[in-house]
Amino acid sequence: MSARLAPAPTTRTRREPAGSQPGYEPGQPGQPGQPGALVTESVAQDRSPDLRLASVAVATWLSALAMLHLCARTGIVAVAVAGVAALGAAAYLARGRGRRPVVVRYGWIVVAALLGVVCGSAATAARLGVRDAPALAELARSGAPVDVELVVRDDPRAVAGAPGRPAMLLVSAELDWLRDPARGRIEIPARILVLASDQGWRDLLPGQRLSAAGRLQPARGGDLTAAVLSADGAPVRIGEPSWTQRAAGTLRAGLQRACLPLADEPGGLLPGLVVGDTSRLLPAVEDDFLTTGMTHLNAVSGANVAIVVGLVLLCARWARAGPWLTAAICAIALVGFVILARPSPSVVRAATMGAVGLLALAVGRPRAALPALGAAITVLVVADPELAGDAGFALSVLATGGLLLVAPRWRDRLRGRGVPAGLAEALAIPAAAQLTCAPVVAGLSGTISLVAVPANLLAVPAIAPATVLGVAAATVSPVWPAAAEFAAWLGSWPAWWLVLVARYGARVPAGTLPWLDGVGGGLLLGALTVALLVAARHPLVRRLVPVVVVAVVVGALPVRLVASGWPPSGWIFAVCAVGQGDTAVLPIGAGQAVVVDAGPDPSATDRCLRRLGVRSVPLVVLSHLHADHVGGLDGVLRGRRIGELVTPEWGEPAGGRALVERAATAAGVPVRSIGPGWRYVAGPVELTLLGPPYPMRGTRSDPNNNSLVLRARVGGVRIMLPGDAEEEEQRALLDLLPAADLRAEVLKVAHHGSAYQDGDFLDVVDPAVALVPVGVGNDYGHPNPAVLARLTRNGARVLRTDTDGDLAVVLRDTRLAVVVRGLDATDERPG
Repeated sequence: MSARLAPAPTTRTRREPAGSQPGYEPGQPGQPGQPGALVTESVAQDRSPDLRLASVAVATWLSALAMLHLCARTGIVAVAVAGVAALGAAAYLARGRGRRPVVVRYGWIVVAALLGVVCGSAATAARLGVRDAPALAELARSGAPVDVELVVRDDPRAVAGAPGRPAMLLVSAELDWLRDPARGRIEIPARILVLASDQGWRDLLPGQRLSAAGRLQPARGGDLTAAVLSADGAPVRIGEPSWTQRAAGTLRAGLQRACLPLADEPGGLLPGLVVGDTSRLLPAVEDDFLTTGMTHLNAVSGANVAIVVGLVLLCARWARAGPWLTAAICAIALVGFVILARPSPSVVRAATMGAVGLLALAVGRPRAALPALGAAITVLVVADPELAGDAGFALSVLATGGLLLVAPRWRDRLRGRGVPAGLAEALAIPAAAQLTCAPVVAGLSGTISLVAVPANLLAVPAIAPATVLGVAAATVSPVWPAAAEFAAWLGSWPAWWLVLVARYGARVPAGTLPWLDGVGGGLLLGALTVALLVAARHPLVRRLVPVVVVAVVVGALPVRLVASGWPPSGWIFAVCAVGQGDTAVLPIGAGQAVVVDAGPDPSATDRCLRRLGVRSVPLVVLSHLHADHVGGLDGVLRGRRIGELVTPEWGEPAGGRALVERAATAAGVPVRSIGPGWRYVAGPVELTLLGPPYPMRGTRSDPNNNSLVLRARVGGVRIMLPGDAEEEEQRALLDLLPAADLRAEVLKVAHHGSAYQDGDFLDVVDPAVALVPVGVGNDYGHPNPAVLARLTRNGARVLRTDTDGDLAVVLRDTRLAVVVRGLDATDERPG
């Protein structure tokens, strides 16, 4: 962040009227009682923050979060109980007589917290009454077809569909009314999600009113969404969005046009830095930002607000504007930025966090920032209780709280040890923000990043210029396109620096540590963080903590680098856990491997190859062109030397063929189709193409039944790789090839273990180890229990990526074993 921290208050002077100090004789020179004498008093005498509004905010937040998972009746009970308790406690404290000051002080904090429970529970209960309306719930349970009229709340978001299925669009909307054939028109102002495949939903703007048809489904719960509408076709637009939304759309489109001449990586990142528009952001860049803890830069946050408003603040102070005038100018800039970034809920949330600093500036009291933050949290949660369960809201609040509470103290301590002021702030700000946000990030990802703080520290110098230049490009784009392109070109240089920081930070070995995921993991790390901050107030603890941290890193990091357990020594074949898809790896030498299929997701495939240490891929084999085998090809090509890429002669589906050609052309990799008689040898790996023996047409799935079926030999071990071959192709191989050519010690089970297997084919292969690449919770019914049972009866050791993670076959002497990689450890199992 570029915003500077407010200096910690130390002393101030005031003029004391005569006779105001008992115990001093008026008129004595130099005494405080002398008329006009200057009295120096410590402002730091009570540096403990005012926690009343903060306690209201925390209680409002937590009670709203709890009520989202309960019902309106429970919320009403909570309001009544907390209200009565608050009145009783306030009456007790109001008497004051005989009460110890510490009891009175903390008693009012408790009263404030009880009032927060009242606010959060009441606001959420009111919304739950609408969410749980019986008429809407019944329609959702029955899956009834309805016609609806609704108002779009936020930008449509693309969500990945299942492999082989088109991507879907998710639109958050406010329902005005719906019409059911059985009940007629029902007016319910409820919040719904629209799931649509028609591209007519893509360019909708928040605030736009439209009508649509579809079927209702129950929502998942835990928020204010009353139902999910599976839309049929495109929406019918009834009216235009507001002028602010149209203006935002014009400016954002202008920024995108200005970034078109730029290289793909910085050109896709710059709109994300400025206005949170990640439509052109490359998946590789997005994944690197996630790994290095820099993904917050791709969303509109308090950092964006601080940068823009901070620039305006510097200009106002240069013009010697007063505090209130400066605050007013900054407020105008804040409103303008909200319009540019589009006034969606996430942007309004970020702007509110930024307004906290403006209030502190206006009143001239930096210490007022914490109560202002508490008030902002309370207002936001009461206005929209769903924010209580939003991870982005939690990150914004925690980052702002870290900048207000932790960073100034760290900055002052660094300056006290001789660190220059600018460097002290540059170190304190990202470290404090990362520390306070770490519990939420750990709970979401199940990891703790060791590179997040240094990566964010290296990013600091580039964030402000990239953001400011991007804002300038968007602002002038409607009237001066050439100047907009020039500003975007200037902004691409700091954006390119951010890309490099994320790229190399993501490749640091052992850059992340495993952690418990979910609410439990977040709460555990949060408790440890608070305990550390409290304990660090003791000088001995402050000296011990760095020593312990350095000892742990120096002691544990080399162990993770040298003996991480993955990939295991002696591995000859690996199957990656990449979701509902295939990626298999055959090692040739140090850092080199043949990759068979690329899975559905570039990031998952890239991560698996990184874990295996694969830096060079002389050969990529795509068994067929379905999305669950070619969708992750960019992940294979990402940052690696590629020799050639081979595909089957069967060129369907066309979408898969186009994806492969596009990715290979961009990477400069030659592509060719292979047929019967093809053979490949490199190092210890020998590949022989067994099928398809001839083009197969009219089967249940022609692309699957024209899959390349490969037999590999590595270290004398035979490995069968049948792609997604189904019964028809498996039967053809049985009819045309001798059984000896099909026998193998290791089988990658075809088509994710589906039911479309020929039992005789499985019997002839007769593997000792059968590995099933399959996605967690897939809705295809994979793998089929009968298929797994048949393999097990034949003596095969069956393992699955959805339950066991990455799988590696190792050869120890002459015995096979399978090493299973989990989140926290590896487990070796005999084959």
